[in-house]
Amino acid sequence: MSAAPAAPRPGSADPAEFDLLLTPPTARTGWRVAPARVVALCAVELQKLRHDRSELYTRAVQPALWLLVFGETFTRIKAIPTHGIPYIDYLAPGIIAQSAMFIAIFYGIMIIWERDAGILTKLLVTPTPRAALITGKAFAAGVKALIQAVVVIVIAAVLGVALTWNPLRLLGVAVAVVLGSAFFSCLSMTIAGIVLTRDRLMGIGQAITMPLFFASNALYPVALMPGWLQAISRVNPLTYQVDALRGLLLGTPSHLPLDYAVLAVAAALGIVAASSLLPRLAR
Repeated sequence: MSAAPAAPRPGSADPAEFDLLLTPPTARTGWRVAPARVVALCAVELQKLRHDRSELYTRAVQPALWLLVFGETFTRIKAIPTHGIPYIDYLAPGIIAQSAMFIAIFYGIMIIWERDAGILTKLLVTPTPRAALITGKAFAAGVKALIQAVVVIVIAAVLGVALTWNPLRLLGVAVAVVLGSAFFSCLSMTIAGIVLTRDRLMGIGQAITMPLFFASNALYPVALMPGWLQAISRVNPLTYQVDALRGLLLGTPSHLPLDYAVLAVAAALGIVAASSLLPRLAR
């Protein structure tokens, strides 16, 4: 019989263990760590919903009023040409985009609060890339907006809006909502890096939300706008988000490749702009 292997003597250690103690493993940096940090920061942001879910309920009031009051009234009046689609059906994708934008456009207030509480400074001294920090917050805003979009879709379905339930189209809706919200949250954080205070950011946010909303195709076709407003609408990312949502949910003619390209580029530029101003905000 072969002899059993000798048990290691007390106090002895494998040479490989000594190597590990003397030379610690190389930490992941750069692009290798960025995706994990983005997911982690996004999860931290979403944990806040577990402690205060009232925000979801209160934010559902305004979209419901738009659909119930504005949508039902203009459906009866038939003042806005919608190519044979009931106006409340035409309006529903616009209200989804509007409610998502309203959640994201004030996201800069949260990062200013984190600056005042000292949280932002602690995050900036970690190995987390600034772009990953901003991206995590941007996509957390997108997931919050996606929850709001589900609420609006349910309200619209109860009101009889003829929406699609095709899983692939709904997945496309989710992507459009997240990309659009990521851009508007980055726009808010960029403004926060410029104005540096919550009061100024609140004033600017309130000043730009309604112009962005009315200078889009959320309430009426772009063809009905005067020429100068059409030019603004064509550079407004909300227009492309509404176009994608309307095409996916209602099956109306749309330009999905262009819509997604504009939303993706806008979100990427927003991340770059907000990341570059983050150190200024933390001073």
